[in-house]
Amino acid sequence: MKTKKNTSNLTLIVAVSENDVIGKDNDLIWRLKADLKRFKALTSGHCIIMGRKTFESFPKPLPNRTHIVITRQQDYKVPEGVIVVNSLEAAIEQAEQDANPFIIGGGEIYKQALNSVDTLEFTRVHHTFEGDTFFPLIREEIWEETGRIYNEKDELHLYPFSFITYKRR
Repeated sequence: MKTKKNTSNLTLIVAVSENDVIGKDNDLIWRLKADLKRFKALTSGHCIIMGRKTFESFPKPLPNRTHIVITRQQDYKVPEGVIVVNSLEAAIEQAEQDANPFIIGGGEIYKQALNSVDTLEFTRVHHTFEGDTFFPLIREEIWEETGRIYNEKDELHLYPFSFITYKRR
């Protein structure tokens, strides 16, 4: 079921290994400087929608973004300026003033949001990892790849990776 939304472009942003792992023990497995730089460039100035565990994985709220945290916990305490909601639908409503809000995780939020988003911004890490959180399979009949930039392994990046953009068909 597609969630009703008023935003012009709801985007999901994620880094995914070759075997579709996105995390382990509520943390990123890899650190790719270019991926973090791209995440910052794409999400700055926008609403970022995330689950409670993803929010708690940050040392502090990310600058220049409106944080919308989804949790079932009543009376969940957050720093001033962070919006707390209890569903993906409520989070999307809170972000309706933003022309391009981002879904940033974690695994359960990605699964819920996949049918609601218009764009996928992937960082495909060309390596396999052990993990406990996975991203759903991207189905070609639903998603069309519209851009890809390949990046070699180098002194700042332990693994080769690609930035891939998908648009809903």
